[in-house]
Amino acid sequence: MRAIWKGSISFGLVNIPVSLFPAMRREELKFRLLRASDQSPVNYKRVAEADGREVPWDQIVKGYEYEKGKFVVLKDEDFKRIDIEAAQTVDIINFVSLDEVSPLLFYKPYYMEVSKGGDKAYVLLRDALISSGKIGIAKVVIKTRQHLAAVKAQESGLMLELMHFPDELVDTGEFKAPKTRKAGDRELKMARDLISGMTTRWQPEKYRDDFREALEELVEEKIKNRGREPAAPRKRKAASNVIDLAAVLQESLRATKSKSSSSSSTTKRSSPRKSAKTKSKSTKSRRKAA
Repeated sequence: MRAIWKGSISFGLVNIPVSLFPAMRREELKFRLLRASDQSPVNYKRVAEADGREVPWDQIVKGYEYEKGKFVVLKDEDFKRIDIEAAQTVDIINFVSLDEVSPLLFYKPYYMEVSKGGDKAYVLLRDALISSGKIGIAKVVIKTRQHLAAVKAQESGLMLELMHFPDELVDTGEFKAPKTRKAGDRELKMARDLISGMTTRWQPEKYRDDFREALEELVEEKIKNRGREPAAPRKRKAASNVIDLAAVLQESLRATKSKSSSSSSTTKRSSPRKSAKTKSKSTKSRRKAA
């Protein structure tokens, strides 16, 4: 995997050379837009508004529209001129406790791989963050945008997690608050019992993208049965906004207890062998090739 950024972490007078790598990978089915009559793929062209002619990539520049129809052009050299040092540095401004920062501010993680000569300082920062329970709040320029970011200790290394600037969050006052200010004692006890009954240890491997897997199965079914539409899905019963909350909670508690006892008896009877749902190999290979 190629690094998306190379530079250094800076805090105080310490500089640690690092490279950034994406910490997330999402596999998605690729869809093409087709003309309905003959399934001919539809392509997009880069067309100039002035004369309708197609423009090749090597003749395209970035421009900022400061008035209607008036632009100032910015080239790659212009972005580099702004601040070469800032563009190469994860500049830690201060350190804070993680629980002081709203989780809403975090949105995109990257692995920070130490570069040549930085091992000792890298380990020092990692261990200091772990022992202090703090995270570093930093600013970093990636491509043409400055980001607020957090430097966090993660297992044996460090992570950089991009953050929203606080003024980017929508104020909760813009949304309608519930008319009921406080839950009833009886309903609250049942809700807490329901939460207790549904509480488990965090097992990330249990959670899968059901929608993507169902979509893959649908694609395979359509490929297999060319010309024939698959059976229509059953319609779900529409939810009603008018509910007896206590009755719904009671029913949920009964279902949770029943599910819990059923699952424990199944575990006792079943063999220790793990079962795994195998993906459609052909769909997976098509997705990788796309």
